[in-house]
Amino acid sequence: MPLQQEEMVRAACPLHIVILGLSITSSWGNGHATTYRALVRALNERGHDVLFLERDVPWYASNRDMPAPTFARLGLYNDLKQLSQLYIEEVRTADLVIVGSYVPEGVAVGDWAHQTGRGPVAFYDIDTPVTLAKLRRGDYEYLAPRQIAAYDLYLSFAGGPILDLLERLYGSPAARPFYCSVDPQLYYPENQPLCWDLGYMGTYSPDRQPTLERLLLEPAHNEPSSQFVVAGPNFPVDVRWPGNVERIEHLPPSEHRAFYNRQRYTLNVTRADMIEMGYSPSVRLFEAAACGTPIISDIWPGLETIFTLDKELLVAKSARDVCNYLHEVDEEQRQAIGLRARETVMRAHTARHRAVELEQYYSQLTNQVRQLSA
Repeated sequence: MPLQQEEMVRAACPLHIVILGLSITSSWGNGHATTYRALVRALNERGHDVLFLERDVPWYASNRDMPAPTFARLGLYNDLKQLSQLYIEEVRTADLVIVGSYVPEGVAVGDWAHQTGRGPVAFYDIDTPVTLAKLRRGDYEYLAPRQIAAYDLYLSFAGGPILDLLERLYGSPAARPFYCSVDPQLYYPENQPLCWDLGYMGTYSPDRQPTLERLLLEPAHNEPSSQFVVAGPNFPVDVRWPGNVERIEHLPPSEHRAFYNRQRYTLNVTRADMIEMGYSPSVRLFEAAACGTPIISDIWPGLETIFTLDKELLVAKSARDVCNYLHEVDEEQRQAIGLRARETVMRAHTARHRAVELEQYYSQLTNQVRQLSA
C-alpha cells in the first residue's frame, strides 16, 4: 500500500516490541534472518524498541553472520526454562509480542507468551502455506490449531484466500497479509560484471528440485556456451551439475546484492505448498527486483497481484521458455523489465512499508480493545 509522506518518517507512538523468532543472527539455511533483519531495522528507524529472542542452537551458533545486530537488542536462550527466567519481565511489559514460525518448541513458546504477555500477542508466519499443510497432516511442530484463535493477530506471509481460511476454519480473530520485504539500503542496482546468464539462490528442497532441474539445469545442458550459477546449501551429492553451472555452497547476505547484480536473469522457484495456496512472494523475489535484476519465475496464483507479468517479471514453464528469454529478449528490454520490477518493490514492498503496516495492525487491535471496554 502507498505510504503517506508523514508515515515514512517516524511512528507517532514508539512501541516496546518483543519478537521470538527462528534466527536473526544467522542466515545459514533459512530465509528468516534476512526478513527479520529488514523488518527490525525499519522498526528501529521508526523509533521502536525491539528485543529479539532467539534459541541458541549449535547450527546457528557456528554460522552467525550477524552475531550482534546494532538495530535491536538481542537475547539468546538455551531452553524454555531459561527463556522464562531471563525475559519474563520484558514479555510481560511489552506493548506487542510476536512469535514466529519454526521457533524451536514453538507451541510451548506461544503458550508461554500468551500466559505472560499483557499486551497483544501475534503470530508471524513466514511459512504460511507450509504451516497449513503441516496442520492438515497433524504436524504441530511450532503451532497447534487451538493457538490460531488465541493469537490476537496472525501476520501471514501469504495473502489471498488463505486469510479467509485462517479466520473461517481456524478461528483467527485477525488474519492479515504481511509479506516479506526488502531493505533498500542493502539491495539496489550497482555496476558489476555480468558473470552468469541465469542464477538461482536457495536452500535445497526436494519439492523445488524438479523445477530447478527443468528451468536451470536443462537449459544449462542445452546452452553449453551460457553460464549459470546455483547458490545454496544442502544439495545432495548425487545432483549432476553441468560443467557450465557454478556452485556456491553458502552465500552470506553481505554478498547477495553483488550476486544478483552479476546475473543477466535470476530464477525464482517456489515450494509446492506455496504454489498450491498461492499469494506467497518470497523474499528472494523482492531482493532480486530491488537490485533491478530481471526475474524468471515459475507460475502460481496471485503472482500477477505482485508483479505485472511480461512487463515486470517473466514466467517460464519449460526449459524452452528459459532459453527463449536468454536469446530473444534484447538488452534494452531486459533492463527495462528489471527496473519496472524495482519500481514496484520500492513503491509497496520495502521493510519500511511493513513496519508501517505493523503499526496500523497494532493500532486497529488496541482501538478494538478500547471500544469493547468503553
